[in-house]
Amino acid sequence: MRSIKPEPKRENALAHGIGTQNMLDMTPHAGRKPYNSIFDWGVYFPYIAQATRSKQFCYPQVSNLVQNDPLLQRAIKQAAEQMLKEKQTNSANSNEDLNRNSESKDSYLEDSMADYQQFLNKQERRAISILKDMRSTLNNFLLALTSWILYKLLPCFLSGVVTHTQQIEMLKAASEKAPGIPLIFLPLHRSHLDYIMVTFILYNNDIKSPLVAAGNNLQIPVFGELLRGLGAFFIKRKIDPVVGKKDILYRAVLHLYLQHALKMGHNVEFFIEGGRTRTGKPCLPKGGILSVIVNAFMDGTIPDALIVPVSVNYEKLVDGNFVREQKGEKKVPESFGKAISGIWKALNSKYGLMRIDFNEPYSIKELVQSYNKIAKEDGSMRIYKPSARTLQHNQSTSSLYGTDVVCEEHRNLIDSISRQVVFDCAVATSVMSTNALAFLLLTRYRQGATDIEIAKGLDELRTTLKGRKDIGFSGESSHIVNYAADLLGENLVVRSKDENGCTIIRPKGTVESWIELAYYSNTITPHFALQSIVLTTFHKLLPTSDEVNEKQEPGVSRKKVIEMALENCEVYRYEYILNKPTQVLANMLELALDELIMQGFIKTVQSDNQTDAPMETMRMARAIASYIENNDLDQDEDPNDFDNLEPTDEPDIFLVPETINQQKAVCEVLAPFAQTYYIVVNSLFILYKNSILESEFIKFVMKELHEKVNKQLCPYAESISTDSVRNCLKVLEKWFVIEITNQSGLRLLALRTPYEASRDSLKSIVQRMSNVVPLYDNGYF
Repeated sequence: MRSIKPEPKRENALAHGIGTQNMLDMTPHAGRKPYNSIFDWGVYFPYIAQATRSKQFCYPQVSNLVQNDPLLQRAIKQAAEQMLKEKQTNSANSNEDLNRNSESKDSYLEDSMADYQQFLNKQERRAISILKDMRSTLNNFLLALTSWILYKLLPCFLSGVVTHTQQIEMLKAASEKAPGIPLIFLPLHRSHLDYIMVTFILYNNDIKSPLVAAGNNLQIPVFGELLRGLGAFFIKRKIDPVVGKKDILYRAVLHLYLQHALKMGHNVEFFIEGGRTRTGKPCLPKGGILSVIVNAFMDGTIPDALIVPVSVNYEKLVDGNFVREQKGEKKVPESFGKAISGIWKALNSKYGLMRIDFNEPYSIKELVQSYNKIAKEDGSMRIYKPSARTLQHNQSTSSLYGTDVVCEEHRNLIDSISRQVVFDCAVATSVMSTNALAFLLLTRYRQGATDIEIAKGLDELRTTLKGRKDIGFSGESSHIVNYAADLLGENLVVRSKDENGCTIIRPKGTVESWIELAYYSNTITPHFALQSIVLTTFHKLLPTSDEVNEKQEPGVSRKKVIEMALENCEVYRYEYILNKPTQVLANMLELALDELIMQGFIKTVQSDNQTDAPMETMRMARAIASYIENNDLDQDEDPNDFDNLEPTDEPDIFLVPETINQQKAVCEVLAPFAQTYYIVVNSLFILYKNSILESEFIKFVMKELHEKVNKQLCPYAESISTDSVRNCLKVLEKWFVIEITNQSGLRLLALRTPYEASRDSLKSIVQRMSNVVPLYDNGYF
């Protein structure tokens, strides 16, 4: 088997798609492309020429501006006052009455003034220390040096770093058209390599490199300073060290550092998910840093900013995998030794292609205007208006401008923008060969299949995705399947021969292999999420085969499917962003149902006679009918008299038995998450009349998941996921089933009153959660 590996790898690695370019082959400043002269030394030393001849930019330091900002001085005073109040409160609780005589009162005031000055000096020193630890030292020399090093090292473990030519030109045009407007790059975060790869691509295409927000866990010897010189500014993973108490000074420094950086013309990059995805699918956004940028526009610090959603994907993840963390084991912290070990392992391994896609930039100014337009039409949202930056005079910790990273006034606006960014990034993420193979193995071929069958499945998948998602590979599906199997490796995919000599490809079958395959598969699952919800709901509402006579086709009401699917979407609110803030979810479900009809999974009454009718015609007809129903009423008549115009509850969409296997594959897309959630809600009974630490409850659920997988009571080993367990707890908290309280820094879990009163009340939650679990015993599968 080893002898056939190199050929498909070389072929597939080179065929990375029309209109794309491999940055490792591109040295536009080297004198070769276009060819200039044989006397140009860049012809002979292309990587050095590329690194040194790339466009140089000015990267001003902003630390002094932050240090001298009046708002920082106010934050320092406020932090000192807070410390003084805490000391006085503690003294009042422990000491006797100090107001016995005027002499002791004077002494007390003098001590208070001395304490305040001491605290003030301490906070001033702390502000300088925070700024020193946070600041970036972005410079052209280190950018050029790193560019040269990466040109040498990246080919050792990556077959290509692929970008889209038109996307790069689009970024150049945007930066040249509005040179004073900062570009805000918002990548989805998969690997530590992400930090420098976006900068590498921008630098070598003569686009100004950004300041990059990085967690302070990366401040490790050597590598921390290297990242700092490449634009990283370091932020604490936990801004407020004490639960319930805001670190006023740290928040002020962070806020002001970003605002001054934007004002001085720096581009900025940060990972809107906060950290690397552990599951392979996009995480829900964290709006803290984005809020600073939005506030900078709203208060007039900057005239505008261009948000650039960035999608990053790898054929094989350079960081290894997150199986340990998904199984509930502790994360191994970053260290110098771990970094060296990781680099050595990477240089001696093959990871295939890396793909970076830059979405079309959109203006914060235009976004605010569009949200305001929707708000005016809807009437239920507030209007956002830019206002001048003002100094406030009260001393409350919640009102000092610049100390709270998320401005409450604009929270909904920031949430809408951040969700739209993640949604756009997920849509734009290119599908790599390993994503496609893992997706097929987890949804259609869990028991394995011949390479020929899987290649046919890949052909069908490529046809389905064509025009909807960018495919990061090209060539014959048979070559791609074998290439992807080689790249995933024997720890995930096993190949064997059957009695006819055909190659069988199947998942290895261990818990670890299922979890890691799910990571690669989850790049595609957002695309099919709505269809999976709708089809699972459809089968849940279908009468069983025993309830349907031979002359009757099994069917349900379209109206009921959409209503129940809307409820089921609530279950996945912390797993997926199913629609943009500007889109109506019910409409998106209708479109998903139309897609299922078009694919032949469901049929309508007219399906037999109108199989070739364009789907757009069907959608338009339904929209016109809806409009007539809602508007074509005589003004003198009571709308309640027109109940018959409402969508009927009678079956109007029906099962197509011929495509039942493909239907099951669509249901399987979200089935592992559904199983996790179902096991979580069944574990709630241990909270009856009992409180428990959240960490202990999660351990209990993870143990249950392991046991059910081992006993084959749960068919999906990838359901073992701490991320999904935590997301389910968020849903239950949102539904007011549980409450989570902080006690001395510990999170305590308990049932809320209605569910605490009766065990039977929890059964309704179990039933509601069972609605998202695919029903395979209804006699049709």
